[in-house]
Amino acid sequence: MMRYAACNELVHDRPFAEACALIARNGYQGIELAPYSLAEDPLRISRARAAEIRRAIGDAGLECVGLHWLLKAPPGLHITTPEIGVRRRSWDAIRFLVDFCREVGGSLMVLGSGKQRDTQGVSRDAATGILRDELAGLAPHLAQSGVTVLLEPLQVRVTDVVNTLHEARAIINAIGSPRIASMLDFHNSQDEREPWELLIAAHANIIRHVHLNEVDGHHPSLVERPGRVRSEYAAAFRALAAKGYTGWISLETFHAADSPETVLAETRAFLENMRSPLSGHRSGLKGTPVQGGN
Repeated sequence: MMRYAACNELVHDRPFAEACALIARNGYQGIELAPYSLAEDPLRISRARAAEIRRAIGDAGLECVGLHWLLKAPPGLHITTPEIGVRRRSWDAIRFLVDFCREVGGSLMVLGSGKQRDTQGVSRDAATGILRDELAGLAPHLAQSGVTVLLEPLQVRVTDVVNTLHEARAIINAIGSPRIASMLDFHNSQDEREPWELLIAAHANIIRHVHLNEVDGHHPSLVERPGRVRSEYAAAFRALAAKGYTGWISLETFHAADSPETVLAETRAFLENMRSPLSGHRSGLKGTPVQGGN
């Protein structure tokens, strides 16, 4: 059975324990952490603070999914730059976050960070090769820690390094480690040529996580609002079920137009509505997004 989580930057403006409780009250089982939302410099988070975070998650009855937005802070990090000093510092930061992820009870790390991996003075092929080799070098540490890094394909407007699941698969296959995989983000898959359900069917063996959001960056909802996109998700959820996906469906939004309470409640209602497509009924309806409202 799929499990539901929420990314914590949605509620990062309130005390962490309160944020966890709010997510749990709305029927989610997990929380996914953005390190930048926990400290101005996440690389200075102490082991004692990590233990407090883990305890607050458990006290709310939640599980820690893991981390995303890995390299938003501190500034100056870049993982494919030809500048060796910057690159070493950046991969050391990722190693620190692997350990932090384990300490807070997580097992997944979403490697998006498009601006921190795009080409800087090298070709796209060269940057991709650097990314592949550095991930291969990280694999033994991941195996020791029990953490899996998920290479997230991002839109071309965000980065020019790894834009599709096919490109992510090439890197994953070249490394050959079970601790390097990928994931599906509904919003960030807009440069894919195939609809979501076909992507899932073709890449199910490397999709270890799902970020749920609308293609316009808002949360999915059964409520129609003027000017907002409403996509058809039923076929994608059926494809996940058909492939036996039992991982996390993690809510990640990119807009703050609605209150966290509204976003959490409406998304949870949407997820409940997705149960009927899984039972063979047409409901909630990727494929072609349609504009909501008048």
